[in-house]
Amino acid sequence: MDVKTLSEVIANQGFPIALSILLIFRIDKFMQEIVVAQKDGYRQILENTKETHNTITNLNQQNREYYPLRFGEAKKELSG
Repeated sequence: MDVKTLSEVIANQGFPIALSILLIFRIDKFMQEIVVAQKDGYRQILENTKETHNTITNLNQQNREYYPLRFGEAKKELSG
């Protein structure tokens, strides 16, 4: 096999292989960035959900404390 044939084989088959490897590494890096962004998004959603849950829980607690007091006052007014 002479040098010209060898260089043609490398050019015809080596370049597509090298290009494929390069594209695989770029896609892998891109996929890793997507995963990181997705995890960050999930973390933010979880934090917002916890904050909403805590707010609702606090409001429910306030209502449980407030309404029995108001009911007791109304009951006293109606009986007195």
